[in-house]
Formats: sequence, C-alpha cells, structure tokens
Amino acid sequence: MKVHELHPAEGARRSRRRVARGIAGKGGKTAGRGTKGQKARTQVKPGFEGGQLPLTQRIPKLRGFANPFRIEYNVVNLGVLEQLEETDITPESLKAAGIVHHKGLVKVLGEGELTRKVNVSAHAFSASARQAIEAAGGTATVVAKPFGDRRPPVQGNALANR
Repeated sequence: MKVHELHPAEGARRSRRRVARGIAGKGGKTAGRGTKGQKARTQVKPGFEGGQLPLTQRIPKLRGFANPFRIEYNVVNLGVLEQLEETDITPESLKAAGIVHHKGLVKVLGEGELTRKVNVSAHAFSASARQAIEAAGGTATVVAKPFGDRRPPVQGNALANR
C-alpha cells in the first residue's frame, strides 16, 4: 500500500448538509439560525462586540520607546583576535579583515582564549577581555568615539547623577 492509495473507509465521510433550500427540506427556511437577530442575517465581523469598544481597541499600544542615545557596538571576541596574525589590532584593521561592519564602534568581549601578546585598540572592552589581554602581556587601549556625549545637556544639580 502506498500513501497515494490511502482513503477513508466507505461511508466514513459524509458530505455536509446543504441548508436553506426552501421550507420543505430539512434545515430549510431559517437554516438553523433561529429567528431574526443579527446572527440570523449576514455574518458578524470577527471581534465585533455589539457596538462596545472592541478589545483590540481597548488595549494600549506602542509601548516603550527607541532610545536615541543608545550606542551599538560591533562585537569581537578574544577567540577572533587570536586567529589574526597582526600584533597591533585597531578598528580599521578589523574592518579591513572583514570582521566588523564598516560602520559603527568596536567592542572586545572576553569569549575565547588569548595566548599571545597583542596590542588592541577598540572603542570599548569588557572587564574579562581587558583582563585576558593584559594577562597575555598585551595592552588594551580605548579609542575615542567619533562623537561626543550624545545626551542632552542637563540643568540644575542633575550633573551629580551622571
């Protein structure tokens, strides 16, 4: 027996009842919809609640916001730096090697192992990455971001909070 030969047993499937075929037939006239009323006529739209404000309109929307001051980094792990043959690694050399995107900042994270001495310049380092680079005898230099502090100027005594 093959899949295309499978079919239900004889009499197992019945065709659906065709209602609303006149008052003589079974299920004729009102066709099982009862008498009058909105549901006896055309189909009610899904989600319609009888004129009450629907649930989809009652629930709040557009929660949260997009932070305009968020700084996104291209992430590079120590394992990737280990594979590079250079000893002086900069964001430009990582872009030239195709490791990071041509736009954006570079952040070095501590996943993987670093067994040789490398001098790494990046816009940011995780604490574990900095520790691993210095433990291997290299240096971790923070490069200045191409923009200043993006946050708006603060007023009053709010400088103490920064």
